[in-house]
Amino acid sequence: MQKRPTEFAAFIGLDWADKKHDVCISVPGSENLEREVVPHRPEALEAWVTRLRERFAGAPVAVVVELEEGPVVSALLEHDFIVVFPVRPGIVARYRKTFVPSNAKDDPTDAELMLDLLLRHPEQLPRLKRESDSMRQLRRLVAERRAFVEDRVRITNRITAALKAYYPQVLDWFRDKWTDVFIDFLDRWPTLQDAQRARRETLVTFFQAHNVRQKAVIDERIEALRAERPLSSDAGAVEPARFVVAQLLPQLRAVCAAIAQFDAKIAALAESMPDFELFASLPGAGPALAPRLLVAFGERRDRFPNAAALQKYSGIAPVTERSGQKTWVHWRYACSHFLRQTFVEWTEQTITRSFWARAFYHQQRDKGSTHNAAVRALAFKWIRILHRCWTDRTRYDESKYLTALQRRGSPLLAFAAQQAQ
Repeated sequence: MQKRPTEFAAFIGLDWADKKHDVCISVPGSENLEREVVPHRPEALEAWVTRLRERFAGAPVAVVVELEEGPVVSALLEHDFIVVFPVRPGIVARYRKTFVPSNAKDDPTDAELMLDLLLRHPEQLPRLKRESDSMRQLRRLVAERRAFVEDRVRITNRITAALKAYYPQVLDWFRDKWTDVFIDFLDRWPTLQDAQRARRETLVTFFQAHNVRQKAVIDERIEALRAERPLSSDAGAVEPARFVVAQLLPQLRAVCAAIAQFDAKIAALAESMPDFELFASLPGAGPALAPRLLVAFGERRDRFPNAAALQKYSGIAPVTERSGQKTWVHWRYACSHFLRQTFVEWTEQTITRSFWARAFYHQQRDKGSTHNAAVRALAFKWIRILHRCWTDRTRYDESKYLTALQRRGSPLLAFAAQQAQ
C-alpha cells in the first residue's frame, strides 16, 4: 500500500553519474512514469530544474538521490522548491535484489526503484536539511586529512620495508618515521657508511637544529651509529632499495607538509564554531580528534534525537540477529566507517586519561572481551554521555560524572577500587 506524501507536486528518482543523470518522474493523478536523461553539465542541470519550476509553478518537488552531499545535491539545494531525500546506495541495492534476484542493474531502473522506495516508504527516508557552510567544509576537511594520514602511513611503510634491506639501524634511532629529523637525516646520509663518515660536530649540530637537545640522547645515537656495521654489501640488493627510499622521501615530505596545512585550516575553522569547546575539552580529544568529534555530532540537534540514534548511525551499536533458536550479535556493517573510526580512535585515548573509562575498559577485559570489543563497549557508553552534553550544550566534567556514579552506587567504582588495591 502506497503512502504517498501529499504536499509535493511531483516525485522524482534521480540516478546520478559522472556524465549523465537518469530521471524518473511521478506526478500525482497520473499513472504513467516519465523518464528522461539530464547531461551532467551545469547549464543542462539548471535548465532541467527551471523546467520543473515552470511546470509545477514553484510547488514543492521531492527528489530522491543516492547522495547526501556532492555537486548534484548542492545544485539541487540551491532551489527552494526542491526537497532532497538522500538514500544510501546499499539500501537501493538490497531493494533492487528484492525484485531482481539476478542482480541485473540499469541506471533508469535504479531511478525508478528509488522513486518507488520514496512513494511506498517515505517515513524511512528523512529529508535532507543542509548544514552551515562552515560545518560542511569542516566535515570534508577532516575526512580528507585522514586520507592524507593514510597516504603517509603507506609511504612510511614502503620506506621501512626498503630500509630493512640495507639500512635497518636507522629505524631504531628514530621512533616516528614521518618527522623532519628522520626525513632530513635520510636525505643527508642515505646509507650507514655516509653517516659514519660524518664528523661528530656535524651530527651534533644536525640533531640540535632538529630540537634534539638532550646530550645523552645525542651521544647514544652517535655511539650506536659508530658501532654499527652495514647489513649487506650486495649492490644488487642495496642500490634498488636505496633508490626507492630516495624517490619516496620527497613524497613523504610533501604529504607531511599537506597534513600540517590541513591541521592549520581545520583548527581555524573548528575554533570559530559554537560547539567546538564542548569537544575540545574532552579527555584525549586533542587538535586532530576534537574537530572529528564535532562533525560526528554536527550542528542539527534534531538529527540525533537520542543517543541510540547516533550509536546506530556511527556503527558503534551492535546488531542482534535471531533465527529459530539461534541468536548472534555482530558489529554493524551498514554505517560510516570513518565515523566509527573517529569514536574508536578517540575512545582509545580516553582509557589512559579518564579514571572511569580506564576502569570500564579493564572491567570488560576481565569479562573476556577482546581489546576491540572492550573499546567499542566503552565508545557506546561515551556516546550516551557526550549526547547529553551536546544536547544540553554543557562541557563534560569528569568529577561530576564520578559523583553521579557514586550516588547511583555504580559497581564500576567498586571494581576500580578493587583494581587499585
